[in-house]
Amino acid sequence: MEKAFAKVEELADTIKEYVNTRIEAVKLNAAEKSSAVIANVVAGLIVAAVFMLFVLFCSIALAFGLGEWIGKTWAGFLIVAGLYLLIGIVVWTARVKIIQLPVMNALIKQLFGEDNEED
Repeated sequence: MEKAFAKVEELADTIKEYVNTRIEAVKLNAAEKSSAVIANVVAGLIVAAVFMLFVLFCSIALAFGLGEWIGKTWAGFLIVAGLYLLIGIVVWTARVKIIQLPVMNALIKQLFGEDNEED
């Protein structure tokens, strides 16, 4: 009878160790995936900031160039602003297709795509 209790206690200890190990593995996996997502978001923000500076300076140069060509500097800036308004309207009307779905798919792929490769 004592041997049976000893084996049950040993089995219970083994199960506890297994559960604790699985919990630690899940925590590590979650930490790895969340840190990868955060790193990608930060890298994306940095690239977006640099790209926005590039677009800003190109826009200023285009506005001055158009203003010099037309003869009125304010008209060049107005034309560039109109282009941005048109681009903004197009992006707003197609935001689900060109922004939401690709971002959601990228996050899902990053969060759940690697599990399939490991199994």
